[in-house]
Amino acid sequence: MKCDICKKKVGETFLNKPLGTYVYDEKNKKRLVCFECESRYKSDKTKILEAMS
Repeated sequence: MKCDICKKKVGETFLNKPLGTYVYDEKNKKRLVCFECESRYKSDKTKILEAMS
């Protein structure tokens, strides 16, 4: 899995869950955001969505 902002590979836990968060865009599509990008944009959903486009 890759981050939708920085395109880096996101690690997974032993249960194959991503080490990041999912953010839903305006079309209700699930987007993956890595931990680094999430902390860079301070978990603000509007800033994260702007960075994706």
